[in-house]
Amino acid sequence: MSLLSTTVPAIGVPLQGAVTEWPYLEMLTRFALALALGLLIGLERERRKKEAGLRTFGFIAVLGAVGASLGDTYAYIVLCLTGLLTVFLNIQDMRTHAGTELTTSAAMLVTCVAGILCGKGHTLTPAAIMVCSTALLAWKDILQGFSIGLTEGELRSALLLAILGIVIYPALPVGSIGPMGLIEPRAAWATVILIAGIGFVNYVLWKAFGTRGVAIAGFLGGLVNSSVTVNELASRVGAHANSAVAAAAYRGILLATSAMVTRNAVILALLAPGVAVAGAGAYAAMLAASAFFVFYPRTPPATSIVEHNAPSDQIVLPFSLWSALKYGLVFLLLHVFGVLTQKYFGNVGFYLVSLIGGTVSSASAVAAAASLAADGKLTLDAAATGAIIASLSSVAINLPFVLRVPNRRFVMAIAVAMSVIAILGLAGMLLGETLAAIVTEHFPALLSIKAPPP
Repeated sequence: MSLLSTTVPAIGVPLQGAVTEWPYLEMLTRFALALALGLLIGLERERRKKEAGLRTFGFIAVLGAVGASLGDTYAYIVLCLTGLLTVFLNIQDMRTHAGTELTTSAAMLVTCVAGILCGKGHTLTPAAIMVCSTALLAWKDILQGFSIGLTEGELRSALLLAILGIVIYPALPVGSIGPMGLIEPRAAWATVILIAGIGFVNYVLWKAFGTRGVAIAGFLGGLVNSSVTVNELASRVGAHANSAVAAAAYRGILLATSAMVTRNAVILALLAPGVAVAGAGAYAAMLAASAFFVFYPRTPPATSIVEHNAPSDQIVLPFSLWSALKYGLVFLLLHVFGVLTQKYFGNVGFYLVSLIGGTVSSASAVAAAASLAADGKLTLDAAATGAIIASLSSVAINLPFVLRVPNRRFVMAIAVAMSVIAILGLAGMLLGETLAAIVTEHFPALLSIKAPPP
């Protein structure tokens, strides 16, 4: 069905062809919306002292709405007339200013199309189009400055990230392939995209906000993959050894750890509330320790090596494709090894899988524990123990990334914080069996807990 032949369910009258009677309030609402949207973009053009301003854009939007209300033929005629108007505008401007108004011309055509949509009864779609178009016009200086300041390496990195996610990922086979279905190409490639994406976002925040963006990048990155985020932040400290960057990275690393613990607890609560209750002691203890070090930091100065302020053009590129590919390969190997171990060693294998999985993706390991418990293949305390092991493994695997930083005080501060978090998590894990027994005894129906196999 053509966009211009849309039937408006509000009045039940198809707007194809000429119409002799219009619902007054309905049509008035459509014309008013078209006029408001035209005035919105016209206001921006008027402020920039363009030939086509407030009234011109208002008339174009209303004209489009009237044409669409009369029928498809009139809508096309109005669109063609608007195109002729843009041609006249550019000819007149070349005569007087030796230039063209291509941007204003494009805005006029967009306004006409939005007016036609309003005439057809659409509301949110034309409104969103016009608001976005006005924003593009208003942010001219910002976008122009961003484009000029973009380096060749940054542009290549953005294109490469788009190729990884948009071109290659959809072409990979869905599900497991190979012997015993051990290989999942999309899962492995998703890890590659994840590594590249986190590095890119962190780079953008770092370049845009400096040390102020590290806390944002740390927390958001921790929600996705804390190990990658910690690795990224630690590498920034190595490249920019001044106290401001070290303090920001210290806070960002702890925020990443806090985000990881929070994410895993939420996953358990959503997928298996009984397991979440059984592991509540450990997760509460880890969150309390993380919050303490985040909000009451002992800022580690970076005076053990030469301090300097690196200029922005010396910041490393957003991500390394080779590092992302290596990480994806490691993920694939661990996935295969984890499936085989779990198959042949039962609960012991499950704990080993949780330990290994936590080093790569604790979220996946936690989700697996919740799923097994919900299916009755694991007891609540065993599932909670596996989920906690995965979370602790994710905390422990971050230390090697920090140890490479050439600043002893920074490394010691992070090591102490992570050690306290891990110790409290282990202590809280001891409560798992008691909490699981309470849940099993008092809330089996509420939590839909299935009896584990003998």
